[in-house]
Amino acid sequence: MLSITEENYLKALFRLTCEEVGKTDAGTNEIAAQLEVKPATASDMLRKLKEKKLIEYEKYGKSTLTRKGKKMAMEIVRKHRLWETFLYEKLGFTWDEVHEVAEQLEHIQSPKLIDRLNAFLGNPKYDPHGDLIPRADGEFKLVEKKTLNDIAEGETGMVVGVSDNSSEFLQYVDGLGIAINRPLKVISRKPFDAILEIEVKGKRSSISTRLADHIFISREIKKSTKA
Repeated sequence: MLSITEENYLKALFRLTCEEVGKTDAGTNEIAAQLEVKPATASDMLRKLKEKKLIEYEKYGKSTLTRKGKKMAMEIVRKHRLWETFLYEKLGFTWDEVHEVAEQLEHIQSPKLIDRLNAFLGNPKYDPHGDLIPRADGEFKLVEKKTLNDIAEGETGMVVGVSDNSSEFLQYVDGLGIAINRPLKVISRKPFDAILEIEVKGKRSSISTRLADHIFISREIKKSTKA
């Protein structure tokens, strides 16, 4: 059985190497930044994971998950995202609250519980942040996403995810009315000021292009007069 810290490293490696199109490995500094630890601390843990044949790693080089490591990492990610969905849909937690609680629940070692949780939730495909939930059989199809900055003036797209799960960010966009599976229209762009004017549920707001880069929109973009 892995320690909680070891599981967290596998999960971080999964996010860094399996959820970005065309990326299969990650550097020690990337992993350390993801987990908010010092590179030397990360190096020590990576060596331990290599000894357990869960990753391929060379000092000062890149790390990648082995087949065994990827399977274990995917199971942890699956549990985390199912718990987030349960907390959000069934217990009324807001999407900025679910991550911290799911961090604790994801380490419960009970496949039967997770299978029943999945069935209870109706086999969800995505968590409250729009991240894909790996299937029990290990299937995980990565989909390339567009950000809000890719949407032209006058176009409407469906919000399908965010790349910043911090409480501050999620609370801010929630205040703008932005939510998963909710249409969002780009009213106008002001390139010189790096500002977008958007409309969600009839409410107009101005946001920075920096913020817009963290909001994912579905590829099926349609012309619309409403938002």
